[in-house]
Amino acid sequence: MNVFFLGGNVAKSLAKWLSAREEVFYTEKEIDIKDVKSFNPDFIVSYNYRYIIPKEIIKFVKGKAINLHISYLPWNKGSHPNLWSFLDDTPKGITIHYINEKIDGGDIIVQKKIHINEEKETLQSSYDKLHIEMQNLFKKYWTKIRNGEIKAKRQKKGGTIHYKKEFEIFKQFISKKSWNLPIKEFKEYFSKKLNKYV
Repeated sequence: MNVFFLGGNVAKSLAKWLSAREEVFYTEKEIDIKDVKSFNPDFIVSYNYRYIIPKEIIKFVKGKAINLHISYLPWNKGSHPNLWSFLDDTPKGITIHYINEKIDGGDIIVQKKIHINEEKETLQSSYDKLHIEMQNLFKKYWTKIRNGEIKAKRQKKGGTIHYKKEFEIFKQFISKKSWNLPIKEFKEYFSKKLNKYV
């Protein structure tokens, strides 16, 4: 099977794992329909990919396009889901879902709640934990996903969504403190500050 793997940052190791099982073309660049047609994939996997995938691309692969998102959807769609799960006090977890025209809005294939100890974890350690869990979940279910053996379910109504521009609120503070900032400290600081923005 030809798999177009759209990645970023932590995605390379999973793409390497998949390339031992499928014909994989990996990229972190923004793609268009010409790129997709030239590789002619049977399947698209998006993991930590920075760009929105156009509707015509999803149509070209007949809906066989999935996204690996480190949140427990429908909570924390969009950007920086890990940060917002702490500030919004929403469920923490990971989700593999089909891609549609909405941001992280497609039908859910598999998902898992993940416990994060906010007293002990940092932003970095919790992020790392979610990605380890995500990669394990993908490896466990990939064969069933590729074969269409899992019946996806529609997302529940509601949930939350956040956008890249909202990260500006945190950018300076995190760059000063580093991503090893304890979650507890992060929450205490921004729970007061965010009242201005919500």
